[in-house]
Amino acid sequence: SPQLDPENTGFIGVETFASLVHSHELPLDPAKLDMLVALAQGNDEGQVCYQELVDLISSKRSSSFKRAIANGQRALPRDGLLDETGLGFYKRFVRYVAYEILPCEMDRRWYFYQHRTCPPPVFMAAVTLTQIIVFLCYGARLNKWVLQTYHPEYMKSPLVYHPGHRARAWRFLTYMFMHVGLEQLGFNALLQLMIGVPLEMVHGILRISFLYLAGVLAGSLTVSITDMRAPLVGGSGGVYALCSAHLANVVM
Repeated sequence: SPQLDPENTGFIGVETFASLVHSHELPLDPAKLDMLVALAQGNDEGQVCYQELVDLISSKRSSSFKRAIANGQRALPRDGLLDETGLGFYKRFVRYVAYEILPCEMDRRWYFYQHRTCPPPVFMAAVTLTQIIVFLCYGARLNKWVLQTYHPEYMKSPLVYHPGHRARAWRFLTYMFMHVGLEQLGFNALLQLMIGVPLEMVHGILRISFLYLAGVLAGSLTVSITDMRAPLVGGSGGVYALCSAHLANVVM
């Protein structure tokens, strides 16, 4: 309006905006209001942009918001997410994921309030379930649950990777469904679910699937040039890629 923005710049001061919200009781989520105020306090003029308000209400994360996050200019008038009470089991899990994966409070709060259950983190769960099913099938068929690679029938599987089978390109990836024994399967499955699922919830199925498969492919390519006689089974390459990605969060 002319009274709030006489020069029609699209900006108003954060103090003016805050008083307007309280006097007119605008139906704005308090968490979003905190984010908007923090964003305004992060720029040099301390002003609220109309487009930023529209983006925030529509749950669109603007480039200016991302820049404010990147510059570390975050002011949080309210308490952190850890002080939220009355949360259900799933929302508590989402809060855990936010604190496990995201390095700063503003990003955590944004993720917590904007998180949607669709699409669910199905990639890591599907990969882990497939690995378990394949292991059980081969264990029952061979009657051998440990050191299965020592069984001659096991090495005839079309899934196992061996440098001598490089012409069969699918083996560069399918070996991730095979495991030597319960110890290897259990270790990989545990890490995939503990690290992979939270990463997938935050970063999405496309990024995490690419990251995991890239690790698997790197493992088979490395074996191809370092040991021409060794067969390769297990999803450890993908698990190492997930751990390396999570290391960035730990460092930050």
